[in-house]
Amino acid sequence: MTYTSALIVGAGSGLSASLARIFAKAGMSVALAARSAAKLDEFVKATGAKAFNCDAAKRDEVEKLFADLDAAKLTPDVVVYNASYRTRGPLTELEPAEVAKAIEITAFGGFLVAQAAVRRMLPRKQGAILFTGASASVKGYAQSASFAMGKFALRGLAQSVARELGPQGIHVAHFVIDGGIKSARRAEPADRPDSLLDPDAIAASYLNVLQQPRSAWSHEVELRPRLEKF
Repeated sequence: MTYTSALIVGAGSGLSASLARIFAKAGMSVALAARSAAKLDEFVKATGAKAFNCDAAKRDEVEKLFADLDAAKLTPDVVVYNASYRTRGPLTELEPAEVAKAIEITAFGGFLVAQAAVRRMLPRKQGAILFTGASASVKGYAQSASFAMGKFALRGLAQSVARELGPQGIHVAHFVIDGGIKSARRAEPADRPDSLLDPDAIAASYLNVLQQPRSAWSHEVELRPRLEKF
């Protein structure tokens, strides 16, 4: 498959930045969406990507995002959903409004973005939707109910739409990122090399999935450091 334009929703300086770089290197135009696009200014200047404001949990903002992409001739044929939110604590102490927010951003936003994207992909019978999951997609941890609820729901969405859309030429894949991701704020301990995921290595796996022939598509990919227990 040959893809030309990518949208990364929930963009930041970590995995999203690595994805933007590798997609651009592969010849795609890249658009980034975040609740505050201004925080992406430095990265936009360095890569040439276009940044857009969007709260993915709000239908009107998602619709405006895709209308703006259409107007800019950046209608994506690859969409990565990276947005998530969590609130931690014992079940009896969790604030319901914060739990609702976690589910809305982590899962409902994924639905809104996928729906808008697929409406544009179906006429061409080509496209890819990539959902970023986590360990919590398959295993609910103590004091992390809201994150597990959101990520379980996102995984269910990915499975459902993959079965619906695969026969129509749209590749849907879910990535279980099982472990911490290395960043400037999260350095790898010198005595534990390979204990954190390298965001550039994760991005390479996303690109590999996009390059798969239609006769051998992956739906779910698990990525973890060699030292991670599972």
